[in-house]
Amino acid sequence: MLTLHTAPLLLPPGAAPLPDGAVLVQGEAVLAVGPRADLAAAHPGARVRAWPGLLTTGLTHARAVPLLEAAYHPDPREYDQLGETPLTGEALARLAPDRTCRSGSVRRGLQRLLRHGVTRVAGAVTDPAVRSALARSGVSVVPGPGPASATDPVSFDPFAGGHDALSGVPLVPGVRADLAAFDVADAAALRDGGAGACVATVLAGRLVHRAR
Repeated sequence: MLTLHTAPLLLPPGAAPLPDGAVLVQGEAVLAVGPRADLAAAHPGARVRAWPGLLTTGLTHARAVPLLEAAYHPDPREYDQLGETPLTGEALARLAPDRTCRSGSVRRGLQRLLRHGVTRVAGAVTDPAVRSALARSGVSVVPGPGPASATDPVSFDPFAGGHDALSGVPLVPGVRADLAAFDVADAAALRDGGAGACVATVLAGRLVHRAR
């Protein structure tokens, strides 16, 4: 099935922004990129997903690996006891989650990353549970920085701490269809306001997050 993802602004990495742009997806791959009107006319049978704001490739989170490996992400049923914030350091040591709890934590962490438009994480994965969860999810792992420092923020927002999360993967026919839509006006607003404005994440052609 063909799916046409559209937005008032298409932001292809390394190329000029395209007002009223669109990305045509077939299966797991990008089939075409261009003006919405042209692609819609050429493929009238395509399912259309119209997003507000801007559409770009999925974001890269430079500090997601330690966020997944060295933090516990509470289950909503644990919020009354543990709160909603990821537990790290001494709080994590006191909790001492078993393997089953750790696996659930990693899954929840990945879900929250997807809700921020993240489709790639950067860094060396050493925890087998994290490696397995990433492989199952389809989130890509790319080379990245070394271990996080104590001053790095624990945040699902890949722009936190001044990181530029916009992917360098070209948005061209043939690449894997990893996309994210944000309800913001332009790239500057996205960098300044953060990825919490994500309204949709597409991973290998699958819609894996849609804001309610």
